[in-house]
Amino acid sequence: MKYLHTMIRVHDLDAALRFFRDGLGLRETRRKENAAGKFTLVFLAADETPDAEIELTWNWGSDEDYGSARNFGHLAFRVDDIYATCAHLASMGVAINRPPRDGHMAFVRSPDRISIELLQKGDPLPPAEPWASMPNSGSW
Repeated sequence: MKYLHTMIRVHDLDAALRFFRDGLGLRETRRKENAAGKFTLVFLAADETPDAEIELTWNWGSDEDYGSARNFGHLAFRVDDIYATCAHLASMGVAINRPPRDGHMAFVRSPDRISIELLQKGDPLPPAEPWASMPNSGSW
């Protein structure tokens, strides 16, 4: 058996790509547009794990409520510098729901409310501001 991908339905493909590609640094591996089915599939992967993909599914014109995504759990990514990653996402307007107070773990949400766990590669970084004293916000 081989793990292939996780599919996430998105309301706004551009916003989702801005988050996953421009914010988290995933790269687009392939794309499929299906005019007859009125949907677009975009596959993304991290450089270190090119075979473990995320499939963004955009159903054209759909206003379906995908819920809060809490039943899904979360996606987790190991990052080289959790403080730099969180600062970059915050500069893009992404709320840091669970700041990396411990230099090890943070949570954010995608534009479609998918919970994303960020984990520091290697040992935790020393506590640093503004993260060390930043409270949680929202749900993660």
